[in-house]
Amino acid sequence: MEAFMWLAAVVVGLVAGAGAGYWARSALLEGRLRSARQALEEDQRRTKALLEEIKTQERQTILAAKDEGLRIRGAAEAEARDRRNELQRSERRLVQRDEAMERRSEALERRERQMADREKEIGERRAEMDEAQREKLRELERVAAMTTEEAKAELLKEIETDARQDGARRIFEIEQDLRETIEGKTREMMAACIQRVTSDVVSESTVSVVPLPNEDLKGRIIGREGRNIRAMEAATGVDIIIDDTPDSVTVSAFDPVRREIARLALTRLVADGRIHPARIEEVVIKARQEVENTIRQEGERLVYEAEVHGLHPELIRLLGRMKFRFSYGQNLSKHSLEVAHLSAMIAAEMGLDIKTAKEAGLLHDIGKVVDHDVEGPHALIGGDVLRRYGRPEAVIIGVSAHHYETEPNMYSVITAVADAISGGRPGARRESTDQYIKRLEALERLACAFPGVERCYAIQAGREIRALVKPDEIDDLAALQLARDLAKRIEDTLEYPGQIKVTVLRETRAVEYAR
Repeated sequence: MEAFMWLAAVVVGLVAGAGAGYWARSALLEGRLRSARQALEEDQRRTKALLEEIKTQERQTILAAKDEGLRIRGAAEAEARDRRNELQRSERRLVQRDEAMERRSEALERRERQMADREKEIGERRAEMDEAQREKLRELERVAAMTTEEAKAELLKEIETDARQDGARRIFEIEQDLRETIEGKTREMMAACIQRVTSDVVSESTVSVVPLPNEDLKGRIIGREGRNIRAMEAATGVDIIIDDTPDSVTVSAFDPVRREIARLALTRLVADGRIHPARIEEVVIKARQEVENTIRQEGERLVYEAEVHGLHPELIRLLGRMKFRFSYGQNLSKHSLEVAHLSAMIAAEMGLDIKTAKEAGLLHDIGKVVDHDVEGPHALIGGDVLRRYGRPEAVIIGVSAHHYETEPNMYSVITAVADAISGGRPGARRESTDQYIKRLEALERLACAFPGVERCYAIQAGREIRALVKPDEIDDLAALQLARDLAKRIEDTLEYPGQIKVTVLRETRAVEYAR
C-alpha cells in the first residue's frame, strides 16, 4: 500500500511537472511570438517609411532631371540661336565684302581707263610741246642768228665768266674779312677747342671706368651663368659693360649717384676678391651709406663756403647731390657756388640784401637734383621745395622765377644774371644738343623753302647741306643757279662757325616694267 502510494505520488509529481513545463513552454513561446509580431510590425512600418522616402526621392530626381533637361535644352537653343546670328552676321559681312570688292574693282577699272586716257592725252601734249619747243628753237635761231650749239656755248661762256667773277669776289671778301676779324676768328677757334675738350666731361658724367688688376677678374665679375653681374645690376640699377677693353670694366648710368655707388662697390669687390651675390648686396649697402655720407659732407661744405646758414637738413642733402650732377658739362655744385658769390656781388652793388641774394643763387638749381618723377621746370620745382622747407618768400621767388616762368623780383633777376655769367664764360659749358639740332633743322628748312627742292639733308654736323631737286622742274643750269642762291641765303640768314658746303643733286630715273 505504501508502495502504491509512493508510486501514485511519483506519477502525480511527474504529471504536475509535465503540466508546469508545458505551461512554462507555452508562456515562453507566446512571449516569443509577441516579440516576433512586434518586430514584424516594426519592420513593416520601416519598410513602408522607406518606400515612402524612395518614392519622394524618385519624384525629386524626376523633377531635377526635368529641370536639368530644360536647362540643357535652353542652353542648346541659345547656343544654336547665337550660332545662327553669328552665321548671319558672317554672311552679311561676306556679302558686304563682295560688294566692296566689286565696287573697288569697278573703281580700278575706271581708274585704269582714266589713266589710259590720261597717258594718251599726255602723249599728245608731249608731242605738241616737242613740236612747240622745236618751233621755238627755230624761231630763236632765226632771231638770234645763231644755232642751238652756238647759243649753248655763248651761255656757258657767260656762266663761266660770272662764276670766275663771283669766285674772285668771294676770295677778296674772305681775305678782307680775315684781315679785319682775325682776332675774332682766333677767339672762335679757341672756343671751338674748349667745346671739344668739354665733350670728355659728357662721357664722364654718364660712364665710370673701374680698373682691374688682371683680365681673370672679368669672368669672376660675370659669375656662373652671369649671376654675379645680374646681382650687381639689380642691386645698383646701373649697366655694367664688360668688353674687350683691357683691365677695365665700364659702369654706365644716367643717375650719377647710382653710378658712384656701383663704382665704389665694384672697386671694393675687386680689391677684396670675394665676388658672389650675398657679398655684392653687403658691399652695395656699405657703398650706398658712404655715398650718402659724402653727399651730406658736400652739402655742408657748400653751405659753409657760401656762408648760408639755417637750412633744413634735407636741403643740405640736396645740395650735396649736386656734386654728382652736371649741367651742359658744368659741375652743378661748382656752378651753384659761383652763382651764389656772383649774386652777392651784384646785390652789394645794388644795395640789396646780400644774404638773400646769396641763398637764392646757391639754391637756384636745386630743382635739378630732385627725383625724376617730379614733372615741370626745375625753377618751379626748386621753388616748391624751398616753400616746403619754410624758406623766405624772397628766396623762393628768386629761385622759381630766375628763368621767368613766374613774375620775378629783384633777386630772381640777380640770380638770372649771375647764372648767365657763370654758364656763359668761355669754356664753362659745352654747346647744347638742342641748339645743335635746331641749327641743323633751320638749315634744312631754309633749303627746302626753295621751289623745286624735293628733299634736303644736313650732314657732317651741319658743315654740308645736300638738296635733291625735282628733275622735271630744275634742269642742270637751274641747279647751278640754285646752289648759288642757296649759299647766298645761308650767308645772309644763318649764323654758323666755319663754312657750309652746298651740294645740289639732280637725278633722272627711267623706270619700266618687264611683263
